[in-house]
Amino acid sequence: MQLEIRPDPAEVGRARRWARSRLAGSGIGVDEPLAETLILLVSELVTNAVVHTGRPAVLRLSLPGAEAESAPVRLEVADRSGRAPVPRCVDGDATGGRGLALVDGLADRWGWSREGAGKSIWCELDRCERPQKDTQVYDIEAASAYEGLAFEVV
Repeated sequence: MQLEIRPDPAEVGRARRWARSRLAGSGIGVDEPLAETLILLVSELVTNAVVHTGRPAVLRLSLPGAEAESAPVRLEVADRSGRAPVPRCVDGDATGGRGLALVDGLADRWGWSREGAGKSIWCELDRCERPQKDTQVYDIEAASAYEGLAFEVV
């Protein structure tokens, strides 16, 4: 399934709504972490296409049905720009430039390939449960001994 994207920032919201509407038949609930990650990746890749190329693009989703639980979910955004995607190094105050780093951190796999005169950037999410990260547990009584002191996180 695919959606034509115009070179307009308002298309990002339309792409998110379209992707959410496609989740229903896939066995992925809209409130599942996988769905939330997918929608965030749609936002990032469509934003990159709209902002950095200024040309129409195509959003493609491959959402295997509920019976194919082990098949990955695949997202692609094809645009008409021949420029390769370039991850950027940005400082802490920058308001943009982290899109591909976010894709790299959230997707199980990602890449890009030439497609005609343009390119296609794709990513995949595995449908299996992701392990939870360890969380730090703090001892409230021990912490109260430091009440009133200021700490700087470095």
